[in-house]
Amino acid sequence: MKFLTLSDDINFLRQINTLISGKGEFDSVLIGDGDPKGLGSGVLFRVKKDTPFDAISEGILKMSKDYDYMVIGSTEIGREIAGYLSFKTGFYTATEIFYLDINGQKVHTKRFFFGGKTVIEEESDAKIITVAPGVVEARDLGSTPQMKDLDVGQSRIRITKFTSKAGGSVRLEDAKVIVSVGRGIGSKENIAKVEPLAKALNGEIAGSRPVCMDYGWLSEDRQVGLSGKKVSPKVYIALGISGQIQHIAGMRNSKTVIAINKDKNAPIFQECDYGIVGDIFTVVPKILEQLKQ
Repeated sequence: MKFLTLSDDINFLRQINTLISGKGEFDSVLIGDGDPKGLGSGVLFRVKKDTPFDAISEGILKMSKDYDYMVIGSTEIGREIAGYLSFKTGFYTATEIFYLDINGQKVHTKRFFFGGKTVIEEESDAKIITVAPGVVEARDLGSTPQMKDLDVGQSRIRITKFTSKAGGSVRLEDAKVIVSVGRGIGSKENIAKVEPLAKALNGEIAGSRPVCMDYGWLSEDRQVGLSGKKVSPKVYIALGISGQIQHIAGMRNSKTVIAINKDKNAPIFQECDYGIVGDIFTVVPKILEQLKQ
């Protein structure tokens, strides 16, 4: 059994390879740059960043007969490539999975459903699989692959202009600790009052959709949720977040969830490991005092 894995992020590619490690041999495609040491692939096919998705897909189609399964990171370009390959090959695609097992000719997968409210288990004949980010912690798989350039196809897309979006380049997907704020924080100015907690824990500040998209208190790249980043930190601290299912879908893979909210009936308390009913601006300073000790 042989796999071809693909991502436009080296850390995500390591996660995917870790997920399939032990299930068969695999080669990989990396769009962009990254250190391949310990990636575990037999061959790493490199593709220049900003190569159109259809050109990459055509390159993969040229060698697709050499692989039993194609496992693709669910990023913007990854989803484009998976859809293109599915259309061209006629293969069924299992999407956004966080668990994968193969029994004979059948693929057994698990993925979140209804916005993350439930888990659906499926058995199918899928040959193309997209993987949700953060489903496993990447391991060093020992071997470093042989490097080759992917023979990309001719693109039918002509890029006429790039427009950069405002915001930073934070990678919440890689954060071990995330301090996330919701509307309960009250105002943009109040975020500064909880930033010391993130700094003390060497973590990152994040926010719910209203905080990042509706009010603009944080930049879009810090949004956690169904329409934002999917994260899996070791510790996720939710401050003033009610816990709507759209937000839970983005942080459900967190190892430990701590919630602080004045509303004892907030849904977040059904999802957390530790909950504190109280005022954020009273509780957070007390946590900081304990951390200093």
